[in-house]
Amino acid sequence: MSTGVIIALIVIVAAAIAVAAVLAVRARGSSHGGRGLKRRFGPEYDRAVARHGGDVKAAERELGGLVERHGGLKERPLEPAERERFETRWAAAQERFVDSPREAVAEADRILADAAGARGYPDGGQYDEQVAALAVHHADHVQGYRHVHHVTRFHQDGGARGGEAPGTEDLRAAMVEARALFDDLVGEGRHRAPTIRPTEDRRADTRHEGRSGFHLPGLHRHQTKEG
Repeated sequence: MSTGVIIALIVIVAAAIAVAAVLAVRARGSSHGGRGLKRRFGPEYDRAVARHGGDVKAAERELGGLVERHGGLKERPLEPAERERFETRWAAAQERFVDSPREAVAEADRILADAAGARGYPDGGQYDEQVAALAVHHADHVQGYRHVHHVTRFHQDGGARGGEAPGTEDLRAAMVEARALFDDLVGEGRHRAPTIRPTEDRRADTRHEGRSGFHLPGLHRHQTKEG
């Protein structure tokens, strides 16, 4: 084989490798950047852009990094007994909201941390990493976890970070938001009917139904001992 033919073959192979690399970059960009990221993250995409002061490229770098770190995570299915324990805990927290809204929201925070850990996400002690991973796989509802965690931390810190103390309505909203993620993690995406039924003394306030299709009983301020 002549030197010229060898050189030509080398050039052809190099060109093929270069084309393959370009195609790989484009494929990666379609799923990790621009429209792909916006489609995958939905409301999380908009929050990231706002967090970066409107800098879309910076937001996309952040989100792309999250996909790189957590995109390969495989959720572990819950055993029926595990699912039942989580549902029982959530029902108790929801019932507790009537008399102790703050404690109920704090328990919702713990339940979400435990449920995420049980599904294979980073441990609840690594809150930032756990939320980052949840944002990749449950972008539509992860904000509910942030909400209950923020409210819980505010009360734990005694308001040291400043700002107005969350009232009963904010606590209710946090609980409603959190339920959507709870359903994703424990109910495997199936939004179920309320686990707490209104009684004669505790009628549900149907004016405050959440988007996850449930309502918390007794949400007027005068019906709670806190707020």
